[in-house]
Amino acid sequence: MPQYNSMFATISEPEAELCPLWIKRFNRELVRTLSFSDHETFDHPVACLLVVSSKDKEPISKFADLFNTNQLPPLLNEGIMDPQILKHYLVLHEQQDGPQEIAVNILAEMRTTLGVNDCKLLSINSSTQADGSDADNSWSTYKAHGLHNNEGTCFLNMDDLNEIKDFMQDFASNHIIPYMEQKIRVLNQQVATTRKGFRNQIKNLWWRKRDDVPEAANGPMYTFTSIESQIRVLSDYAFMLRDYELALSNYRLLSTDYKLDKAWKRFAGVQEMSGLCYFMLDQSRKDAEYCMENAFTTYLRIGSSGQRNATRCGLWWAEMLKTRGQHREASTVYFRISNEEPSLHSAVLLEQAACCYLLSSPHMLRKYGFHLILAGNSYYLSDQKQHAVRAYRNALFVYKQNPWSYINNHVHFNVGRWYGVLGIFDVAIKHLLEVIACSHQSLTTQSMFLNDFFHFVQSTGEKFDVYKLQLPVFNMSSLRVVNEDHRTYASNADVDVNESIWQELEEELIPSSSVVRTNWLDTQPKSSPFQI
Repeated sequence: MPQYNSMFATISEPEAELCPLWIKRFNRELVRTLSFSDHETFDHPVACLLVVSSKDKEPISKFADLFNTNQLPPLLNEGIMDPQILKHYLVLHEQQDGPQEIAVNILAEMRTTLGVNDCKLLSINSSTQADGSDADNSWSTYKAHGLHNNEGTCFLNMDDLNEIKDFMQDFASNHIIPYMEQKIRVLNQQVATTRKGFRNQIKNLWWRKRDDVPEAANGPMYTFTSIESQIRVLSDYAFMLRDYELALSNYRLLSTDYKLDKAWKRFAGVQEMSGLCYFMLDQSRKDAEYCMENAFTTYLRIGSSGQRNATRCGLWWAEMLKTRGQHREASTVYFRISNEEPSLHSAVLLEQAACCYLLSSPHMLRKYGFHLILAGNSYYLSDQKQHAVRAYRNALFVYKQNPWSYINNHVHFNVGRWYGVLGIFDVAIKHLLEVIACSHQSLTTQSMFLNDFFHFVQSTGEKFDVYKLQLPVFNMSSLRVVNEDHRTYASNADVDVNESIWQELEEELIPSSSVVRTNWLDTQPKSSPFQI
């Protein structure tokens, strides 16, 4: 296949170079929309950093106002999240406001009231000139797309940046992680006492089967004090600290409980995390894929409340498969979740499926091109014409030198039409010339192509020569008009035989209208009893 030589040259490139860089950021943002859900605790806050300025007149009362229960997120007020989380207090002092004596006095008062180890002082904006080049370089990789305002960090110098870095490192390593480890030890002891062991499992199974639980999408309500919520916190903390075996054992314990309670969304959540644990432990691939399949189908079964969770599950599942080199299977997962998302999300997922087909072994080029066409069509339905053009042009890489004329017409016509809508008429005309040159089109299709072509030519406002416009030319000397009288000739040579010869043969076979012929009915005797 010589037309695929340039395509094979790109196969060796990593996925990051085949797919646009923004696609992974899109996936992260799609997953981020599901943060702080009520059926899992993975995104629930572990610690709270309360910050006041050294210019505040009553900093201690400000800390109390910051953690006012009336202003907390709904899940905390509803009893789903545990409000008793780690709290750390920080007084922020700007060097341009004056010396640190006032801030040091505030810190001493804070430590007396709130605790010695939970209070810190941080000084910022030590630079006297609004440079901020060092600060801009430090945060450039973490900025959200479209945020280009650097005025907030223009007075930070390297000493300020190092102090911020040291503070965050101390906060994470000396406060957050020890708090999580202590919580794991306490919860693990409680779970071992109440739930683990054969006797406790039989007791729990008997208690849950006493009454029939009505089936609902989210199942019964679990507060943060319930044993199920405590086990979920234990599992998620263990996963975050990379103790995957401990996390998996508790996820499996929860899976049985939620299944008996018919809490299907929570059941799907622990199945999803179990699949990730199997993957991180590099254990049975079959078990990992079974858990992800179970989670995916369960999310879809509960309806709209689990649809986006099914997409998240599919994204993680596809990443697992790609890491193992199973790109063909990953493309199937992308295609499945694309059916559950609106057209714009579906287009991004279909484009990722196309890239996976390109990276699979053996390379599935036709599926790559086909899924790019699907992605481009979804982009167009979402009014993203530039992305639609990009997807279709990449598909031309596969189709441009093959005999599939109809799909080539489809690609060139749509690319030309979209370029025309975008106002790029010269490129639009080049693509429409490709479809006008085809000879297999119907009258309606040819008229549509020509109308768009003439419209874009007129829109340019210029006159130019069109060399590739291949309209049919008639050779008048070879033109012959044949009156179709349903005759059938044995060969092409018989068509040129003189008509008089055929006429003589036909007269011998076809009786003349002036000759009266009789048949056996006319020759019957008159005495025959049958009268016609």
